Amino acid sequence: MKKLHYLFISNILLFLPVALFAQTPADTATSVITLKQSIDFALRNQPQLKQANIDEQINERDIKISLSAWLPQIGTTGQYQHYFQRPAQIAAGGGTGGTGGGTQPNLAIAHNVSTLGVQASQVLYNNDVLQASRASKYSRQYYKQNTESSKIDVVTDVSKAFYDVLLSQRQLDIIKEDIVRLRRSLKDAYSRYQAGVVDKTDYKQATIALNNSLASQKQTQEAIKSKTALLKQIMGFNPDKALVLSYDSARLQGEAVIDTNQILNYTNRIEYRLLQTQKNLLNLNVSYFKWNYLPSLSAIGGYSLAYFNDSFSKMYNNAYPTSFAGLSLSIPIFTGGKRLQNLAKARLQVQRTDLDLENSRNAINTEYAQALANYKSNYNNWVILNDNVALAKDVYKVVDLQYREGIKTYLDVIVSQADLRTAELNYYNALFQLLSSKIDLQRALGTLQPE
Repeated sequence: MKKLHYLFISNILLFLPVALFAQTPADTATSVITLKQSIDFALRNQPQLKQANIDEQINERDIKISLSAWLPQIGTTGQYQHYFQRPAQIAAGGGTGGTGGGTQPNLAIAHNVSTLGVQASQVLYNNDVLQASRASKYSRQYYKQNTESSKIDVVTDVSKAFYDVLLSQRQLDIIKEDIVRLRRSLKDAYSRYQAGVVDKTDYKQATIALNNSLASQKQTQEAIKSKTALLKQIMGFNPDKALVLSYDSARLQGEAVIDTNQILNYTNRIEYRLLQTQKNLLNLNVSYFKWNYLPSLSAIGGYSLAYFNDSFSKMYNNAYPTSFAGLSLSIPIFTGGKRLQNLAKARLQVQRTDLDLENSRNAINTEYAQALANYKSNYNNWVILNDNVALAKDVYKVVDLQYREGIKTYLDVIVSQADLRTAELNYYNALFQLLSSKIDLQRALGTLQPE
């Protein structure tokens, strides 16, 4: 029976079209996907991951905005003024008849004045711009690591949700197999009651057991719907589109095993690397405030045209050009102790991050120890329960045969059926718990990668 089941699954995987949902109409097609395909789809469509990618692009724009200060800055200005009352300049003038000197007003500015100019500057040294240049490397690294962290979260969540749906589906299959056995037992018990071989309690007990299984079947069917909806949400999948999971039981059993002798390396954990990158950025802040007393130096230049005339129509007939080039130096002399306080604050932030790294190492070590213990416990449980399934099947076959021969009571049949169903349910529950704990162990080791 088990071989036929594996053969049936293999035929499904071989012949069923698994062309992914993006190539078919979302409202009409049914997608049949494997775990890998569900993860790949989530990595392309999960909204949280898309936001992480957008954050990475926003950071790239911020870097370019900051680094743009290294390039020449060129701007133009234009101005027009009309004077209703012109300012006068008092100038010394000669008197008449040579009798002495005197003063007279001289109208220094025309009624209409206009200037057009262009200015340019080039940063030669500036601590702010230098800080932006040095921080760009670590800033890019931080947001790339943040995206990687989001990908790992998606892989973890999708895998666990996928296994959760598979577990419920497998439980439903076991319940259906149990219902088939119970229907057959009910039919046999009722026939034996009609023949006067047994009393009516046998078929009534069979009816009770069948009703219980039918109730469990309905409950499991509804659970599959809710768990599938959760899987679609995590994947970023269209909730109105049907989704069917494809899996190979034999392959899942093979994938459940992992090497438990791997050595924990903190730097493999993306959370730890994020803190290290954050510390590098904070160290740059220390350097920035430490050298913030240095002057800012820029090369500057400009060219302008001035126009003067009392008549607006003739104002632009004659131009008076002006041009210059030079250096601009800005030296911070005293800022009220602001630089020193910022420097002390930046150093304290580095110390705080060192404590975050220490706390992260402790937390990672604890998480690894718990994940490893859970995996080993689940693995041992899975191995033992696998043997229980084989034993329960043998017991049921013997008891069922003995009941038909009148050796065993129907109560023994019900007990053996319940034991078989429980053993099968426990086995698959242990298998998917083992797969889930494997994911936790891989994540604790830092070996769970989106690729």
